[in-house]
Amino acid sequence: MNSPLDSAATLPPTATERPAADDFDAVLKRGTYATLPQFGVIDAHGDDAASFLHNQLTNDVQHLDVTGARLAGYCSPKGRLLASFLTWKTGDTIRLLLSKDLQASVQKRLSMFVLRAKAKLTDGSDTLLVVGLAGDVRDALATQFNALPDGVHVKVDDPAGTLIRVPDAAGRLRYLWIGPKEAVEARLAALDGQLKRVAPEVWDWLDIHAGEPRITQPISEQFVPQMVNYDVIGGVNFKKGCYPGQEVVARSQYRGTIKRRTSLASVVAGLDIARAGVELFHSDDPGQPCGMIVNAAAAPDGGVDVLVEIKLAALESGSVHLGAADGPALRFLPLPYALPDEA
Repeated sequence: MNSPLDSAATLPPTATERPAADDFDAVLKRGTYATLPQFGVIDAHGDDAASFLHNQLTNDVQHLDVTGARLAGYCSPKGRLLASFLTWKTGDTIRLLLSKDLQASVQKRLSMFVLRAKAKLTDGSDTLLVVGLAGDVRDALATQFNALPDGVHVKVDDPAGTLIRVPDAAGRLRYLWIGPKEAVEARLAALDGQLKRVAPEVWDWLDIHAGEPRITQPISEQFVPQMVNYDVIGGVNFKKGCYPGQEVVARSQYRGTIKRRTSLASVVAGLDIARAGVELFHSDDPGQPCGMIVNAAAAPDGGVDVLVEIKLAALESGSVHLGAADGPALRFLPLPYALPDEA
């Protein structure tokens, strides 16, 4: 399915280089940080910014407080996710963190619906630096922040930006730090002796092991939120008012069982083959796809770890393969959270 955002987005080159083995070792045994160019930022300003976004996104933005962050999605009228965000307030600004390859097109599309609302959307990507910190990092962060977030999606603000605790991955603590480039870079220099700088692709691998899907250009408008577990991980508020695609999303939730979900798996393949948007095939039904790769990242063992959207029935027996029924077989792994009983 082609996304209406295709013409406005520019695809980045396919990532085929693997992080060094020492990068994975450092994140699992020590403390690390990585600058994350794979993310973009949209800033919303104005008296009506919160109400405008509240009416566009799948989560409650109107009542977002200054100490928290929330996942949210932006859907087409058919209920398919055009983009996914982490959103929070900082001062008078509501900030949306999303995949960089969707930033320009999503900002343009949202801006088309502002109309008479007192709201303006701007690109914060060029002035802000996004940093991911993982592993044994609390002592190092305590030298830069007066307080640290004490729960997932809790945040603290500082002159050098916002620090947000995000879900653990591979048993390691994780934080996102987003702030003015020069201020963040100056503080990162002070951390170089305490934390190892690693490749940004390590963060992609951690996101996959946190079970937190990210909508990127190749999979834009492919999935309703439940297909990527967004209802489970807090990305949808079913009590809020209408937003584009709300009726489809609500109907998927309340009528019948949900027959497709996102699972965690690994595959022995290269990143040129195992990448977002590649279809999956089941051994018992090789003629039609049973799922699709949502996100993929190089794994420490030399393979690729993936989040895959898949028919639940395909997990009951047989085997699932990448690209074709005779392609590399997937090995499924437990997610870090439980899915609802869909029986």
